[in-house]
Amino acid sequence: MSASTPHPLQVVFCWHMHQPYYKGPEKSDYHLPWVYLHGIKDYADMAAHLENNPDAKAVVNFAPVLLEQIDDYAEQIKAWLDRGILIRDPLLAALAGPGLPVDIESRKTIIAACLRANENRLIHRFKHYGELASLAKHALENQAMIPYLNDQFLIDLLIWYHLAWMGECARINDLRVRSLQAKGHGYDIDDRRRLVELIWEHLSSLTSRYRTLAKDGQVELSVTPYAHPIVPLLIDLDSAKEALPEIGMPQLEAYPGGEARARWHIRKGIDVFKKHFGFRPLGCWPSEGAVSEATIKMLEEEGFKWAASGQQVLSNSLMALGGDSHLPENWVHSAYRLQEGRLNMYFRDDGLSDLIGFTYGEWHADDAVGDLINHLVNIAEANKDNPQAVVSIIMDGENAWEYYPNNGSYFLHAMYERIAEHPRLQLTTFSEIQKRHKKLSPKLSRLVAGSWVYGTFTTWIGDKDKNRAWDMLGQAKQDYDQILQRKSFSEEQLSELEKQLAICEGSDWFWWFGDYNPGATVSDFERLFRLQLSHLYELLEEPQPDYLKQVFAVGSGDPSLGGVMIKND
Repeated sequence: MSASTPHPLQVVFCWHMHQPYYKGPEKSDYHLPWVYLHGIKDYADMAAHLENNPDAKAVVNFAPVLLEQIDDYAEQIKAWLDRGILIRDPLLAALAGPGLPVDIESRKTIIAACLRANENRLIHRFKHYGELASLAKHALENQAMIPYLNDQFLIDLLIWYHLAWMGECARINDLRVRSLQAKGHGYDIDDRRRLVELIWEHLSSLTSRYRTLAKDGQVELSVTPYAHPIVPLLIDLDSAKEALPEIGMPQLEAYPGGEARARWHIRKGIDVFKKHFGFRPLGCWPSEGAVSEATIKMLEEEGFKWAASGQQVLSNSLMALGGDSHLPENWVHSAYRLQEGRLNMYFRDDGLSDLIGFTYGEWHADDAVGDLINHLVNIAEANKDNPQAVVSIIMDGENAWEYYPNNGSYFLHAMYERIAEHPRLQLTTFSEIQKRHKKLSPKLSRLVAGSWVYGTFTTWIGDKDKNRAWDMLGQAKQDYDQILQRKSFSEEQLSELEKQLAICEGSDWFWWFGDYNPGATVSDFERLFRLQLSHLYELLEEPQPDYLKQVFAVGSGDPSLGGVMIKND
């Protein structure tokens, strides 16, 4: 590169693939279908866009509990296809058939489930689905009508619901999808089986597709601690006070054995990742970008070379160091390291990430990509003398696209293509940056604990319902520790207990507690949280506390807003 040619700006897209643990106690049903629905729509499409743009690069981060659930679905569907064994997901089982529930309550549940989709982008996009959905909605509002909706109505509604959730790349390229859409109505048992086979093909191939992309150098795969816990809060609940000293705290003063539990989640996450992809990850997106000094030091001790968090965490940390002074120029577009550590931290450009996540879905794709590139070129110009500058665009890999036309396919294709060919921009990955630049990153002498959401932990602690959940979880962990000291369990039982405890420690329960969240979603997660805690006591062979039979959280927020941030189920 000549002296007059500015260095290209390094741009990293980091897509976080995550769904919480939706299955009830072992061998029970999935309570919500989002793992397989996002699998056939978003995880499949996100792989396809990279496969179709060989010059594109990205980091793709997987939550281990998502990988395990995708595997479980693939195995269950295969068992149904080969041996007729019932799929333990009520919605998918209804699609598969051959029969349908006969009782009114179960049929009402199926009808309601088939309306849980974006009304503008998924339901009314398809004429037949829109007509079926209108009738279904009317029937739910006038429930005396439900007995008049026959099996053919339910079959057609189930087919169209799953067709609407199908990824755009399959919709364009798979003749089976196109023929089912063209048929429109009157679907039979062969159509149902054909669609289930297609769902299985997508789910069973996901891991291998991303593994191939990683092998070819297009994708860097990274991982999150096993069950997606808020690691800083496990280690030290009071870390919530670093960014918000006045936050209301639960009665629980410290999560029992939290440091050991945090390390367990990190190590278990690495093990699950290695099982699926065959190598050890170099990077970690800590659950919800939640970091603290203790968390970063633990990640480095466990062998990670990089981690990422939210912009506001960096802002809080720099301001804490400099008092009221201004932040350094282009402060967010740099890697940092904590004190004398060597693990590099990258921080989310909130403005650009949120434009993709919450704004560009309403724009024409070409205008949206043009706007994004203009922002990136301006950043490149501001950093033309800094070859190590990096823009980190970090967001969910599944939730935004439901708000875009055609599952974001126009936007994603144009974005990858135009950035990859732009002379001022360079698509890369965090590990590639570290290989290319051996110079140590700037040092942070202090890191203020926080997450990608507002730079605080208020999404998971501080609200009365969230705090009550922490008290319930803390009591369960105290009981767990005491019972393990006085009872003997087999290795298999201990392994099952450890996994069940981990599921209870996941972050998503706390995310959805709070009356500002939609009532139906709060109800789903509140019930599942109590069910998971109850199962922990069942595995411990102890009676569950009476309070686990009582509802403790309800919501009254606007469902269209999706809670504290726009985050789908």
